[in-house]
Amino acid sequence: NKPGNVFVGLVHRLDRPVGGAMVFAKTSKAASRLSETVRSRKFRKVYAAVVHGRLPAPTGSLKDFLLKDAKTNTVSVVKPGTSGAKEALLDYEVIAEADRYSLVKVELHTGRSHQIRVQMSHAGCPLYGDQKYGKGLNKPGQQIALWSVIVGVPHPITKEEIVLASLPPAEHPWNLWPEATLNALTDKES
Repeated sequence: NKPGNVFVGLVHRLDRPVGGAMVFAKTSKAASRLSETVRSRKFRKVYAAVVHGRLPAPTGSLKDFLLKDAKTNTVSVVKPGTSGAKEALLDYEVIAEADRYSLVKVELHTGRSHQIRVQMSHAGCPLYGDQKYGKGLNKPGQQIALWSVIVGVPHPITKEEIVLASLPPAEHPWNLWPEATLNALTDKES
């Protein structure tokens, strides 16, 4: 009910072909506070991904160093110590497998460009539909199977955790699994 202009601030980003839960701020002060939670890694980001193949273990962590090429808008895994490289950390849990695909829940600990896409591809399991990092396995026109399922953030004033959840659409490849399996993706405790 404040007088003046309406404000909507974007607090974090998703890659262009990715959908799901996002956080926006209603005031510039809230945007500033929420952006700080992102920088200080107090912002919880959990994604669902459908990947080609099988990961080496049902749960695990991936730690890589990523380097972005602004000219080609691509990211690659490089050796630690490479100039301009940034550390990328994520945890994953395989929720289910069907055909030659795995449904994976991914929690980001860093928010690098194309992070999940690059790290999963580097681990030998590129994302379904990813033309950039899964060439040869994906067909043009396929939608990338990456979805922001949980966003957890401290309220900018009360500091109470706000948890937003969003399920992926009921279309291929997500529909390879029953609804109950997909619902497990938004279990806020895991």
